[in-house]
Amino acid sequence: MHAKRHLLQVTGLLFGLATWAQGVDAPAHVRENGADTTGQLDWRARHQPARAAIYSAILPGAGQVYNRKYWKVPIVLGGLGVSYWFIQDNNKQYQRYKRAYLDVVNGRPDEFNGLYGGDQLRSVADTYHRWRDLSYVAFGLVYALNIVDASVDGYFVRFDVGNDLTVRAGPSFGLMAQGAAGLTLSVNL
Repeated sequence: MHAKRHLLQVTGLLFGLATWAQGVDAPAHVRENGADTTGQLDWRARHQPARAAIYSAILPGAGQVYNRKYWKVPIVLGGLGVSYWFIQDNNKQYQRYKRAYLDVVNGRPDEFNGLYGGDQLRSVADTYHRWRDLSYVAFGLVYALNIVDASVDGYFVRFDVGNDLTVRAGPSFGLMAQGAAGLTLSVNL
């Protein structure tokens, strides 16, 4: 139990350091001396991706709220909740079959009234033990993806997805003059 707690602490520390190391540059509208040139900032200009990651690390889903992606919060909480439920259920079944195995090995009556042998009970107990451990891994992955999603989405807050983004394909006249076929791709931002 202590090893799992230490693993979670080290994982949290690593994600925290990785987030802190990203650093945040001053927005373009802030001068080098720190003076704001606009007077009042839009929320996108004040937005900091590292802050979104820290919020999600402290409280899963908080970074998504900070990024104003409210629809992602139930997905994050649902993933963590389902993982937690599987941890609890698999642990309960593991303890049940482990107790029955120990009762059979020690010659005491078990809850299955001798219906299963010691090897069968141990095999089932080991299966639930493995599933419980995989549920911990799933919980950690959902937690880590929550932080990564908040950070990446934080960087996309200022990404322009307007109608003036175009891609055009056409013949390459420079290559055609030399007798070769060519294709030109142009992107207008």
